[in-house]
Amino acid sequence: MKRKPESFIKPPTYPGGKKAMEEFIKSNLKYPDEALEKKVEGIVTINFDIDVFGTVSNTKIKHGIGSGCDEEALRLVSLMKFSKRKYQGLRVVFHQTMNINFRIHEASKPPDPEQTINYSYSEKPKPNDSGLGYTININT
Repeated sequence: MKRKPESFIKPPTYPGGKKAMEEFIKSNLKYPDEALEKKVEGIVTINFDIDVFGTVSNTKIKHGIGSGCDEEALRLVSLMKFSKRKYQGLRVVFHQTMNINFRIHEASKPPDPEQTINYSYSEKPKPNDSGLGYTININT
């Protein structure tokens, strides 16, 4: 039984693999203020091309969620650089699709005014004592 030869045209890869790409997205994603205010979460799907030099081009939103998330996803994908490949002199362009998740994490949420702690203190002399005492009132 004769084996089929493997294709010499292999898709470009992100340097470091999938984990490195996820880390790049995680560390460079800037959650849009408008999306934080409106509490917008979801998945933005992007179509883009990768040329033989590993450069991303022709980015388009396939499915967006708005509130600035679409623009941020386009910015992120445009920053990515894939590995160079040689294809025996052919100019090959790969069409890729990527999903970018927008999830509001506790660290990126603005503080909820109803859950913030306000405190005040006042200096009052203690009865029968020459020193000062403090009264702290905490409102939650």
